[in-house]
Amino acid sequence: MSSGYNPPKFVIDAAKRALDDVDCNQYAPTKGRPRLKKALANAYSPFFHKKIDPDAEVVITTGANEGMLSAFMAFIDQGDEVILFEPYFDQYLSNIAMPGGTIKYVPLHPPPKGATEICSAAEWSFNIEDLKRVITPRTKMIVLNSPHNPVGKVFSRTELQAIGDLCVKHDIIILSDEVYDRLYYVPFTRIATLSPEIASRTLTVGSAGKNFYATGWRVGWLIGPADMIKYVAAAHTRICYSSVSPLQEAAAIGFEQADENGFWEESKKEMKGKMDRFNQVWSELGLPYSDPEGGYFVLVNMHKVQLPENYAFPAHVAERPRDFKLAWFLLTEIGVAAIPPTEFYTPENFHLAEDYMRFAVCKNDDVLELAKERLRGLRKYIVS
Repeated sequence: MSSGYNPPKFVIDAAKRALDDVDCNQYAPTKGRPRLKKALANAYSPFFHKKIDPDAEVVITTGANEGMLSAFMAFIDQGDEVILFEPYFDQYLSNIAMPGGTIKYVPLHPPPKGATEICSAAEWSFNIEDLKRVITPRTKMIVLNSPHNPVGKVFSRTELQAIGDLCVKHDIIILSDEVYDRLYYVPFTRIATLSPEIASRTLTVGSAGKNFYATGWRVGWLIGPADMIKYVAAAHTRICYSSVSPLQEAAAIGFEQADENGFWEESKKEMKGKMDRFNQVWSELGLPYSDPEGGYFVLVNMHKVQLPENYAFPAHVAERPRDFKLAWFLLTEIGVAAIPPTEFYTPENFHLAEDYMRFAVCKNDDVLELAKERLRGLRKYIVS
């Protein structure tokens, strides 16, 4: 059940045409092709309520992941501390470790009734006092992810303001991972828009792969103040020199033509429709889930699923938390792949997520319908 989801035709056509352009088949400038930087500046200036300078305030990277690595390499020194909210995207860990950073964690707590009722992903919450406690004189950066993977939470304006104010007070850089920024189903606030003081310390991460369902293209970017972007660009140059040129051109055309093709709104509407149709199966089965506010992942609580006694799990699964056993059982016996979210938690907080499973709905409809049919096979394992 790993079938993917394809980019829109106008973006694929742009990629094909770019391959016939001699210039597009040579090295791109290290900070990115001018057309893509300009397209991003034009697309995002209205969201940031300012005119973005494409030459000084944008850098193109080899996917959002390499862009974040470049940010960590640019600003993190040995012993500097970086704050992550857990669950976290697992690539953050190695990226922070490479320049010698130390991670401090703040957990998102699941909804109190998440095991018995369908709840909004907004109900996954953090304690501001927990955040204050992990800030030390060594704290250099905090990483945000909104819309959030795997929770589907869109951080509220109030939550972001509280985080941003602490970062201003303690001189902390904000790395805002907003790769799902075009897939939000509730009002979406960008932390860099909250105040000039917050904007001056915020690097915003984006992804053409996520925006256009072309994750294999590895085209990402960072937008931020010129005096920060120059250091990210310097690190990026040393990591991979430049990013794939023809796909940068295709991404640029994608942004130039997205509005006239009605792509952004249609994409959001289509993905929300997929989410709602897929989640019907959980209502049928009586399994509660966290209703996503953004992105294309859903966390389902499987506390009611009773795994067979003495089931023969492989040793590498048997020693892991319950969600790993659920994932193995779902794949082996039901025929549906899902991600165990404790993979995105520190061991002391496994208990927060070990009854949940993450499912992705960025699939063709026939794949989702087949998955739903197979998941109905769980019924005999569900206890009240």
